[in-house]
Amino acid sequence: MKLIIAIIQPTKLEAVKEALSKVEVFRLTIMDVQGFGRQKGYTEVYRGHEVTVNLLRKIELQIAVNEDFVEPTVSAILEAGRSGPDGKIGDGKIFILPLDDCIRIRTGERGPEAV
Repeated sequence: MKLIIAIIQPTKLEAVKEALSKVEVFRLTIMDVQGFGRQKGYTEVYRGHEVTVNLLRKIELQIAVNEDFVEPTVSAILEAGRSGPDGKIGDGKIFILPLDDCIRIRTGERGPEAV
């Protein structure tokens, strides 16, 4: 089992969800997050004062999958989350972590059956 954490642009959320459903990945957690990296934020004028905004809004997806679904899930996120054929700075990142155990609270099932 793996935990896939993907940080994507908010504008790409619907496209990523649609791509995931095509590879039969329907269970995910979505969070609004903020961060910065190579984009380094932007500057805008607010009430006559220049303000630097260096924390940019992103969407974090957390998806627990069994081994067979790791590559299809990653491919779907890459395809739908990329801006254009070559991508752009700020498109996001995907992290793949080992998932030691999973327990479904309702039934008490453990491991791959609970995912």
